[in-house]
Amino acid sequence: MTALPMTESFVQYFKCPPSLSPFRIWGEWDTTGTHPGYFRFGPESVCYGTFSKAVSHAGLKLADALEQMELDGDVVLLPFNPDEVASSLRYERYYCNNKTSSKKSIIRDVYYLLRPAFPVAFRRHLQRIWLKGWNKASFPRWPGDCNVDLMFKQMMHCALQLQPESEIPFIWFWPEGWSGCSIMTHDVETQAGLRYADTLMDINDSYGIKSSFQLIPDARYSVTPAILESIRKRGFEVNVHDLKHDGRLYENEVDFKKAAAKINNFVQEFGSQGFRSGALYRNQEWFSEFRFSYDMSVPNSAHLDPQHGGCCTFMPYFVGSLLEIPVTMTQDYTLFHVLEQYSLDLWHEQLDIIMKQHGLASFIVHPDYIQTSRPMGIYRELLAYLSYLRQQKGLWLALPGEVNIWWRQRNNMHLVWNDDCWQIEGQGAERARIAYARIEDNYLTYRIA
Repeated sequence: MTALPMTESFVQYFKCPPSLSPFRIWGEWDTTGTHPGYFRFGPESVCYGTFSKAVSHAGLKLADALEQMELDGDVVLLPFNPDEVASSLRYERYYCNNKTSSKKSIIRDVYYLLRPAFPVAFRRHLQRIWLKGWNKASFPRWPGDCNVDLMFKQMMHCALQLQPESEIPFIWFWPEGWSGCSIMTHDVETQAGLRYADTLMDINDSYGIKSSFQLIPDARYSVTPAILESIRKRGFEVNVHDLKHDGRLYENEVDFKKAAAKINNFVQEFGSQGFRSGALYRNQEWFSEFRFSYDMSVPNSAHLDPQHGGCCTFMPYFVGSLLEIPVTMTQDYTLFHVLEQYSLDLWHEQLDIIMKQHGLASFIVHPDYIQTSRPMGIYRELLAYLSYLRQQKGLWLALPGEVNIWWRQRNNMHLVWNDDCWQIEGQGAERARIAYARIEDNYLTYRIA
């Protein structure tokens, strides 16, 4: 039997002292010929990784790894590797969808070739055909998946079982003790959308909410220095949106590397730090080619996106040196034109799920599709509701660049024991707060000092 300390992701998630991470992995960890699969860890978390009773499909009856966990003195022995599970879910390794079939590739290429000539109603019809059966998928969870977050919470619960009356300190997820975070982003797809940017900034400013505009650098419209300056001088952000937005960025690795070099140049030309791919196409295994600071291309639960999968977390995470700020809310186009819902009901439901996990609510609202009265009315209702959550529920309304700065600072902070108390060290520590995890009535709870 072996006992291996492989819980770096847990410490990074909570930013608790490594000395208070009591986990070891037991079992015979020669995984030759072993295939990863799905299993549970506690009543809520669905995991994907190497486990003796894992199965091939999330819709099957799943064994609970918690039943094989053992408490051994001051150590929690786990029957799986949580670092492997976290990376498998975040990087979507459970879903082998990066290689598009030749048939789908042809359909996609024809669609993007003819897309400018298609009226919105016809595009909606084609997209519904493409997404047929989306609501039958058993994994990730819809309308939001937090299995990575639930796994770490279950681990914290297990750690506290060693000393049920104790608390474990960690660095709170958001600055100044904000309970959660939300960002508003606008992907500009057409010249008409670009012309509407000034009006949209006026509307956002009327609710005190700044946002980020993602601009296509090499197709559809011209991005001039004057346009970039007009957005930035008002306190909004500019990021790069794909290269040509033709659905082909990740088609093959050779062409991707060439495109990534051009994207890196445009990021520098735009003076931007962030990027989002067109239609949220992605391959996180190739992200090392990028030279920007953060990406916003990975959906949380991608049942309604052209490329399925999802990162299964409501928190930012690092892919190498790149910070991924996932898309956690249904896009406006999907809500209005695919689901045909003109209300806040779904966004309310998703926000409620995310706030309970103290996570990030990341919106994409296209200036191209909200210029008429009906969608604009819903958008104004959303801005008003976000303002309410900021004032009454402690929701931090931030820019993507602010989230990037904070998450990098938090990642480099440390909790140290000084003068008979825990203190936070590191750049930005004055904005950070110490929180404590404890068990109350068998539930994991947090309190901020």
